[in-house]
Amino acid sequence: MLRSTSVLALTRLALLLPFTLLSSACGEDKTSEGISAASAGAAAATVAAAAGGGSINGDTPGTGGATVSGGTGGSQAQPQAGSGGNSVHTQALGPAPVLLGNAGEYAVLAQSAISNVPTSVVTGDLGLSPAAASYITGFTLTRDGDRWTSPEVIGDVFAADNDPSTPADLTAAVADMVAAYNDAANRPTPSFLNLGDGAIGGLTLAPGLYNWTSTVTIPTDLTVSGGANDTWIFQITGDLTMAADRRITLSGGARANNIVWQVAGEVDLGTSSHAEGIVLSKTAIHLGAGASINGRLLAQTAVTLQSSTVTATSP
Repeated sequence: MLRSTSVLALTRLALLLPFTLLSSACGEDKTSEGISAASAGAAAATVAAAAGGGSINGDTPGTGGATVSGGTGGSQAQPQAGSGGNSVHTQALGPAPVLLGNAGEYAVLAQSAISNVPTSVVTGDLGLSPAAASYITGFTLTRDGDRWTSPEVIGDVFAADNDPSTPADLTAAVADMVAAYNDAANRPTPSFLNLGDGAIGGLTLAPGLYNWTSTVTIPTDLTVSGGANDTWIFQITGDLTMAADRRITLSGGARANNIVWQVAGEVDLGTSSHAEGIVLSKTAIHLGAGASINGRLLAQTAVTLQSSTVTATSP
């Protein structure tokens, strides 16, 4: 009797085993399907984020609250929120970075003159070439071998007539500044062309390549929004003018060192205004009384400061 019961139990087990294995396999398939669906959903969210096509969402350009997103090729899209409020933002957005080379060692670099109305604060080195140190005015300079020092410069001051190897170093820095300017100016296929007819106050700008065939004005506050590794290049064939008491604000982790303002004309930052980014100007850069910038001022002619604050950003 015991033998018969054992045989019966084994028989039932043999019959049930295929169904158990089949059920397990189906469960694994469902798990795999779930994982695939989640991955597909994340991919779809990323594609949706990149499919903006250069549209402007919100108000008319130049009015408060407008947001610029999207871009050609999908590379300049704003990150989209996923479940739990996290952003789907797996890679850097925007154009390839502009490399400053040796010019990136200076907070202020100019070729013809640097003038100052005390008291300014420059955090980083200041350089002038091919002009001599006599064209650096408004700073109290003390010579220290191959450089100068100044109470208004948290760093060193260099000019073309300093001791070696400063002249050669400055020549290399100026050459790299011009090369960086040309690189930024010649980037093709902008994501946005003549946005806001040059009046960009009140906008929130996503990563991308922007081009204006006119002067650009910032009459109201401006926001630059993106991740820490995203990039922006603003190509301006005219002047860049920022109104007094206006601000450029960074959001989403955006960094000033990844923002390049390439300006063929003059740059004028108004009284008590605040800007962010690397300014590459073919002509002059002027900061009004009390104006400030996080970034660098790199001019192929002159830079003028008036009780201004220039803070060099880290690469």
